[in-house]
Amino acid sequence: MEHRAQWLEWVVELQALAQAGLEYGRDKYDLERYQRIREITAEMLAQQTDLPTEKVKDLFCNETGYQTPKLDTRAAIFQGERILLVQESDGRWSLPGGWVDVNVSVGENAVKEVKEEAGLDVTAELVIALQDRNRHNAPPSVYGICKVFVLCSLLGGSFQPNLETLDSGWFPLDGLPELATEKTTAEQIGMCFDAYHADRWTTLLD
Repeated sequence: MEHRAQWLEWVVELQALAQAGLEYGRDKYDLERYQRIREITAEMLAQQTDLPTEKVKDLFCNETGYQTPKLDTRAAIFQGERILLVQESDGRWSLPGGWVDVNVSVGENAVKEVKEEAGLDVTAELVIALQDRNRHNAPPSVYGICKVFVLCSLLGGSFQPNLETLDSGWFPLDGLPELATEKTTAEQIGMCFDAYHADRWTTLLD
């Protein structure tokens, strides 16, 4: 697993360097070299994942400009000593959340995702942590992802059928269901409990 993670880190870094070169390079021969490096990274990833090379290119090499991490919000909402989790389509559970849309702030996105996935109205109170996703969640992602954990206060609402989740529920820390660990781990939930109980919380940074 460690070897695979290291290999993937090299591929991701090469792809990012090639993307930056394509954005800022001026010499036409250098641009050709950067483009070829980008194609090689896609071919390497395709070979390791058994995905068609063109599919990998669409997913992995579809951005321009300087490459930066994507933002993923995860909302922590409590009811007494229980935390809200939503059930994913495969039956596992996670904190409600998802990619930050380009037209909303991080706090607004956390509120929006809770409404869409759990049917609840909340307010965003504070940032619990900013985490490099590949340092905390497996399997490794080909994208750089910054996970933003946001402590939220419950206002009201109830679960509504939707296209993203099957159900929602409140769980104690010692009674968590099977988690979608690529999105939420038990350690991350424990961190949210710590923030919830703290008199004063300092945002955690990787």
